[in-house]
Amino acid sequence: MERKTPTCFSLASFAFAAIAPGLAAAQSAPSDLPPHARAKLYGSGWDCDRGYERSGRECVPIQVPANAFLESDGGGWECDRGFREVAEGCEEVLIPPYGFLNSSGHGWECTRGYRAVGPSCVALAIPGNAFLDYSGDGWECDRGFRSVKGACVAVEVPANAFLDSQGDAWDCVRGYQKAGPSCVLIEIPANAYLDRNGDRWKCDRGFRQTGDRCVGVAVPPNGFLSHSGNDWECDHGFREKGESCVPVEVPANGYLKASGADWDCLRSYKKSNGACAVLDVPANAHLTSSGNDWNCDPGYRRSQMSCSSIDP
Repeated sequence: MERKTPTCFSLASFAFAAIAPGLAAAQSAPSDLPPHARAKLYGSGWDCDRGYERSGRECVPIQVPANAFLESDGGGWECDRGFREVAEGCEEVLIPPYGFLNSSGHGWECTRGYRAVGPSCVALAIPGNAFLDYSGDGWECDRGFRSVKGACVAVEVPANAFLDSQGDAWDCVRGYQKAGPSCVLIEIPANAYLDRNGDRWKCDRGFRQTGDRCVGVAVPPNGFLSHSGNDWECDHGFREKGESCVPVEVPANGYLKASGADWDCLRSYKKSNGACAVLDVPANAHLTSSGNDWNCDPGYRRSQMSCSSIDP
């Protein structure tokens, strides 16, 4: 007799039959489920139905006051638009003249040109030559005026000046600088120019400021003007000594450093009295990465000028 192989459907049916009692047990309502409650979808316990709240082992109706509604989750209440919560009820929002409900719907704000003073909206006292600011509950002076003790006073712009970007103060035009309430001409000495801001001067390249004039930079032989243009540096291979550039004396077994103003010793040599002396590396030691000193090998420690074994 031919033996039949179980189909996928029969295997799935068998698996469902095996686990169905467990699912049914998990989804069955607890025996002590109170009225207006439902078993939790996952885990044990229960939740109250929409419009009810838990009180001990019971679900009691949520008392929604007048001018209120159940929240979206059904677990509480909120006042209608135009009302605000007071104690356990909803009280109408009293909007004063020139006021309106705010975005929450439970309070009020004043319209532009008014500000809240207690329960009222009071008109702003805007002085002459002023306008409402962006917020609508304050004011700013027109361009060319500045605020002084609640009023807008004209900005007195002197000769050779202009209103600044804010419009409530002034700056001098290029080539002039502030001196009290005026703009005075900047006296530019020889070999100088106005800086980028236009309110002071700088010396030309090759000159340095000394008091109110520009004096030429005296560059010694084997020297050159620095990047700033008002000082000098020595060429590569020379070093500064007073107001001169002198050659860097590199001893045997030495080399110029990258800066070009000093020297160092080659590997296996060390500085000693202005020369490069051979570095004596003792037994059981090795050169450091710099090449101008030594360290003991692992298992040894430094003892004066030798390496001694570390006792186990």
